[in-house]
Amino acid sequence: MKNLLTLLFVFSLLSSYGQDKRIPLDTTVVTNNQVTINGKKVSYQATTGMQPVWDDNGNITASLYYTYYRRTNGGDSKKRPIIMSFNGGPGSASVWMHIAYTGPKVLLIDDEGFPIQPYGVKDNPNSILDVADIVYINPVNTGYSRPVVEKGKKLDKSKFFGINADIKYLASWINTFITRNNRWQSPKYIIGESYGGTRVMGLAAELQNRQWMYLNGVIMVSPADYQVLRTGGSLESAINLPYFAAAAWYHKMLPQELQSKDLLEILPMAEKYAVEKLIPAIAKGGFISKDEKEEVAARMSYFSGIKKKVILQHNLDVPKSYFWKELLRDRSGMTVGRLDSRYTGLDKRVAGDRPDYNSELTSWLHSFTPAINYYIREHLNFKTDVKYNVFGPVNPWDRRNNNVRDGLRQAMAQNPYLKVLIQSGYYDGATTYFNAKYTMWQIDPSGRMKDRFYFKGYRSGHMMYLRNEDLKKSNDDLRAFIKDSSSKGKAAKY
Repeated sequence: MKNLLTLLFVFSLLSSYGQDKRIPLDTTVVTNNQVTINGKKVSYQATTGMQPVWDDNGNITASLYYTYYRRTNGGDSKKRPIIMSFNGGPGSASVWMHIAYTGPKVLLIDDEGFPIQPYGVKDNPNSILDVADIVYINPVNTGYSRPVVEKGKKLDKSKFFGINADIKYLASWINTFITRNNRWQSPKYIIGESYGGTRVMGLAAELQNRQWMYLNGVIMVSPADYQVLRTGGSLESAINLPYFAAAAWYHKMLPQELQSKDLLEILPMAEKYAVEKLIPAIAKGGFISKDEKEEVAARMSYFSGIKKKVILQHNLDVPKSYFWKELLRDRSGMTVGRLDSRYTGLDKRVAGDRPDYNSELTSWLHSFTPAINYYIREHLNFKTDVKYNVFGPVNPWDRRNNNVRDGLRQAMAQNPYLKVLIQSGYYDGATTYFNAKYTMWQIDPSGRMKDRFYFKGYRSGHMMYLRNEDLKKSNDDLRAFIKDSSSKGKAAKY
């Protein structure tokens, strides 16, 4: 490992022997590899290491761990698209999409995404590395990324842990990376999963307005939009209904009339009912008529697979956490997963109003944690005793002044090249596919840019790419989007 700076930073607790765990602030390790994608050999260089974050005074405030894959047999790199990739949380490492979706290696899992021992990785024949270079970025306190704090001083969390602080320092970091690697001429994309959806909406505006970096595309995978999530009210509650229908259909809990139809036949019906009937019904609160309340509860039961009685007990406002506990309660007593409701879990008691744990997340951590630690050390040759934070401490997270939706709208208005792709799994109960559609509808209320938005749905959950069939389909959708959002030699003008 070559140190580019002599300064080291401490970012871990002292051990019982008083020894510090340190990583160089600015360092890289390079390996050369090959993978077969869609039947063709793709040679690539993997660069992994640390790159600093500087404040306005030129002081290093943090260093971020990243992995950069650059194809070496695909022509001039300056003309190849480059994609900056983030996961979410906030507080999640850039691990999930790295070794399960777009990168040259994927987990050793079965075709539906369940863990297999021995843990590890294999070649990804679906990776988008054939058409674009990729950088996986770990924000502060995730992966090996850490803040730099002078001895005796406390960490100023406001620099990193909040919607706008996160966007600001990451945009600056990206500018440095693009400059160092001579990629200013490349078509540029950003992709974010879950909270990463909020992040990349904000980054589109920040990169354009503060770093003068214009993008070709923004990609949101199962995006979390906190202008809807955790806000309460009739809107947030009602738009859960299509997800309820999807999960119930998967577990064969719908009435036969619906169960006999294909999933994509029933979802438009549930969407229509949610928007046209359920939102206004819940908005009436205690002043809804008894007859209407009974009628709405019956229809919700029809689409959700849960009893009319418990819907009425919740005054039509059924929390998702209750649905995860209730759906299979009388049939098997199992719970269904939050991030992917195809997964089932076993609680201490069948009674209760929420699951004891997230059955899907425990399954994923089962396979991701050993695999990423093994892969970084043995394949990428980056060795350290520092703990890799799959999830890192980033709380409290400042959610104030959340204007990322409008930031993306403005970036698109100012940049005729910029297009948006949203990918969601129908069985995702955390950031539901219909919530993602709603976000897409709200970004540009004028509707004059709606032909630059694309939505793709998959028969899986939050990480739709864990299901092998959707891994291929979703990567192919990314390829198509990259091709479609290419400038094709046309000037950026309306």
